[in-house]
Amino acid sequence: MDLNAAGLNEQPFPTLGNASTIVKYTSQQEALSVLEKTRATPNALCLFQGPTLSGKSTILNEFVDSLSSDTAAAVVDGKGLNTSSLLEAVLRQFGYVMEPSTITELLAMVRVFALQQASSHEPPILIIENTHALNPSALRVLCELADLNVRGKSALKLVLVSDRSLLPLIEAPAMTSIYKHLTHDFHLRPMNNTEATEYLYAKLSLAGRTAPEIVFPMSVCTELWRASGGWPGILDRIALLTLAKAESLPASVALIENPIVPQGTWDNAGLAEAEQRAGLPPRPPTLFVSFNGKTLHDLTFESPRMLIGRSEHNDLPLSSKFVSRHHTLLVRHGSTTFLMDLNSTNGTYVNSKRVSNHVLVHNDVVTIGDHRIKFNDPHATERNALTGIEFADTAIMKSLDDMRKLLARENTAVMPIQTENLPTSGI
Repeated sequence: MDLNAAGLNEQPFPTLGNASTIVKYTSQQEALSVLEKTRATPNALCLFQGPTLSGKSTILNEFVDSLSSDTAAAVVDGKGLNTSSLLEAVLRQFGYVMEPSTITELLAMVRVFALQQASSHEPPILIIENTHALNPSALRVLCELADLNVRGKSALKLVLVSDRSLLPLIEAPAMTSIYKHLTHDFHLRPMNNTEATEYLYAKLSLAGRTAPEIVFPMSVCTELWRASGGWPGILDRIALLTLAKAESLPASVALIENPIVPQGTWDNAGLAEAEQRAGLPPRPPTLFVSFNGKTLHDLTFESPRMLIGRSEHNDLPLSSKFVSRHHTLLVRHGSTTFLMDLNSTNGTYVNSKRVSNHVLVHNDVVTIGDHRIKFNDPHATERNALTGIEFADTAIMKSLDDMRKLLARENTAVMPIQTENLPTSGI
């Protein structure tokens, strides 16, 4: 389908060049915050990681464009660069016209530039993409640049970028000069279903489509999100292909391709530490709800408790004859999520095992009737014994009290209303 037929003035999902439309989502905003903290902190070095097509380049370009004229910035692709080619690329990005020079001369020029800028304005920022693919000699010169300082403050801010985790690399003994300056170890994360839908609709709207849901209904947006894994670059490509293949509107779910989706650059055990270093509060858990293998929606578990059951008065209603009216209660306290089965008829199962009380950990699958709820919380990696966890009794009791009040309101709502026309019994 051409753009005019779809009601569009321009391509909403361009895959080449800088993004013409910037759409905000949680991980993008967190990334910009970390990059700004790196700029503003006197001694700071940032690792910036995310898989291919996760949006790294778009975010870095947005960050560089936001810098004041007093802050010099260079973005260099480090793939295959050795010492001399790295230094030459850095100097060109900082505005130098290069002539043949020795490595010693090149390094001296970078040093002088960084020290002068840091003394008179702000320390320049050097962003190295594909850091993992640098020649070992280039990594060594990065260590020298990381140690440059003016009056005890970094004279050159480094942002090291990769499509894989860089921590194992910089923890090597030879990389001590970089590791000792590390302040932020940031990993991009994908959009959730809601963010992906808002992302698609914002791009369609800015491209001229007044009613974006006519192009991609909510059900199509959900399938595009699932097919892309929530990574914006992949989402753009799948959406572009789906729109091109559509012969009429709305586009059909059947047109959506399902590529192999990359995993995040973090590991579950290290994510909490990485976010703590980045100065970010832990994210609340996410619940992915599915029925007969099809994802219905994803929920962010931000409240202290969540009541699950068949009744529409539940926080998460599940319409099924196999689900009790009030089936299961989830309670959050700190980083711990506690599950209680509420004496349901058909029981609550975690990883195919029936439970009554249970502490959930990352990737647990809760089964309630025909529904599956995948618990996503990389911070929850240990299944502590119930007797050993620091779980306030008041948190559970308050949740149970809230549930009893809900039941009372629900029962009152279904009681018949007395009127003067009702018959009375004689005495």
